[in-house]
Amino acid sequence: MTGYGERMSTPPAPLSQTDRARDSLPAPTALHDHAMDNLRFIRHTMSRAGSFTAVPGWGGVGMGVAGLAAAVVGSLQTDARAWLVVWVSAALVATSIGAGAMLRKSRRAGSPLHAAPGRKFVLALSPALVAGFLISAILVQADLYELLPPIWLLLYGAGVLSAGVFSVRPVPVMGGCFMALGAVAAFAPIDWHDPLLAMGFGGLHVAFGLIIARRYGG
Repeated sequence: MTGYGERMSTPPAPLSQTDRARDSLPAPTALHDHAMDNLRFIRHTMSRAGSFTAVPGWGGVGMGVAGLAAAVVGSLQTDARAWLVVWVSAALVATSIGAGAMLRKSRRAGSPLHAAPGRKFVLALSPALVAGFLISAILVQADLYELLPPIWLLLYGAGVLSAGVFSVRPVPVMGGCFMALGAVAAFAPIDWHDPLLAMGFGGLHVAFGLIIARRYGG
């Protein structure tokens, strides 16, 4: 019979590979926390990759100021062509302000315009703007200037609403508001056109520009 001392000096049996693997596994709580961290990171990455956040808030305010100025100066014109020149000039100024602000914000955010979200935003916005330009040219040739305000509001709103699908939430809401004003302008008296244009290209740009600047960083 083996003595008590001999039994006590016998080394323990080595752990099997299965036991070692089991002992090396992290606790269930640590696994759950790690999985949740990964899930949050994936959601954050997909959200940033799928939406265009470089819509300029302060640039929108600048565009609105240009729109308000055009509404005031345009309402003083007695000739339809002079009125059109005022609004076309304001559109060029507003486009320059918006494009410049968008470019600066996209660079600051590290999301260039040629990246996927920026391309989707521009491609969704462009068709309605091109259609608005072509329809406006046709109406001017036919001397149907009174149809320009509802066309501008409706098509600009449609473009912003479509592009807003790839952007932050206030953008499609603004597009819907433009379309609502365009619908009113389509059936309103001509005397309402300048105030409706002021509310749209002036007021909506300023209001939503301030919201975007406050909530989404300038």
